[in-house]
Amino acid sequence: MTGARTVSDSRVVMTELVLPTHTNALGSIFGGVVMSWIDIAAAIAAQRHARRQVVTASIDALHFVAPVYQGWIVNLIASVNFAAKTSMEIGVRVDAENPITGEKFHTATAYLTFVAVDDQLKPIAIPQIIPKSEDEKRRYDRAQERRRIRLEQKKATLK
Repeated sequence: MTGARTVSDSRVVMTELVLPTHTNALGSIFGGVVMSWIDIAAAIAAQRHARRQVVTASIDALHFVAPVYQGWIVNLIASVNFAAKTSMEIGVRVDAENPITGEKFHTATAYLTFVAVDDQLKPIAIPQIIPKSEDEKRRYDRAQERRRIRLEQKKATLK
């Protein structure tokens, strides 16, 4: 493990164009496509932070706020909210943009947990995260609480 890193060290901004193959019969994007993009953006942020291979351990509930249509642009922003010993929470914000009207709106938010692994796919220690801005500190604190809840839920299901 190397020294602590800032949130900006691993921030990801990913832009996708909604193509016909991404849509359903209503012309709106399949939720699974958005979920895939979320996982990819989060994995890149996690890998940048850990500088190791990472695996997705979990994704919290995902709620789609509004539909996104063919021809629209999807912007995903992923960043490390919190890092524990071997795992980290990545927050991903998904916004859509109608390129004709210029309207932009929030589509979804997701929180994913990733674990860094060594060459034998065993968990390995990762750097801590240094939240600098007030927003990063708020996300860091909220991520710790979500982690506590996840660990309690995991413990309850293993009983």
